[in-house]
Amino acid sequence: MSVESFLIYIEHEKRYSPHTVLAYRTDLLHFTDFLEHTFELQPEAAKHIHIRDYIVRLMDEQIGASSIGRKLSSLRSFYKYLHRRKIITGSPMTMIKAPKVPARLPVFVDEEKLDHLLDSGEFFDESFPSQRDKLVIEVLFGTGMRLAELLGLKESDIDFYEETIRVLGKRKKERIIPVTKQLVLQLKTYIDFKASQNFDNKIEDLFVTNKGTAVYPLFIYKIVKSYLTYISTQDKKSPHVLRHSYATSLLNRGADLNAIKELLGHASLAATQVYTHNAIERLKTIYKQAHPKA
Repeated sequence: MSVESFLIYIEHEKRYSPHTVLAYRTDLLHFTDFLEHTFELQPEAAKHIHIRDYIVRLMDEQIGASSIGRKLSSLRSFYKYLHRRKIITGSPMTMIKAPKVPARLPVFVDEEKLDHLLDSGEFFDESFPSQRDKLVIEVLFGTGMRLAELLGLKESDIDFYEETIRVLGKRKKERIIPVTKQLVLQLKTYIDFKASQNFDNKIEDLFVTNKGTAVYPLFIYKIVKSYLTYISTQDKKSPHVLRHSYATSLLNRGADLNAIKELLGHASLAATQVYTHNAIERLKTIYKQAHPKA
């Protein structure tokens, strides 16, 4: 089946992450199910009119524009693959445009609130779970790494002498992130504390559960959400919010946009430029508060 061969291709040849492969699988199987039940067609036989009907169906189901755009992006990659393999003569996506997505600014937490959370001594105790939770937030805010990158961290990825952390980003692209002396000391202390727990299984993963097993996405989500609830009333409280907070703090303190791009592991500068809108909004707020004519 073409869908399965495509998924094998992106997993083994393109080296996409398991999370990305799963997203492609979900999108393509949903589309395949629609074609089979509505038109009794396989994906290889679809024309642009069938894809337009699919978009209408998604909109009728109240699927958001950004989600529809992601599904169409999956289809675009899939049909490009089929065309390159000469399974089809042309892509049905050439005449398809995704619904316009309203511009959304990245959600972030003010660094003053995060400083209070991490430095006040009010929210964390001396137990291993509490110290691990604190370090999870310290690392996410102190490096801007993605959730998948955090989950993949090994103790050996930390260079204590150079004060850097090695991460594997999207498509297994490696990058080196500098960290503060304070975070290096916190990492050393945590690793020693973790070793003293005498877990049954010794694993190389940096972050572990209360039982010593590797952490997983929902585990980290719960940690971040529970602690951000103490300092923020905004609806979105996820690991990615800390990534946005990291980038916004760097930009507000004068960091070069290209440097931020490299630190975040963005493939293009366009992905990083979204943070300039937050900086402009901040300047507007300062102007309204401080200028006598505002």
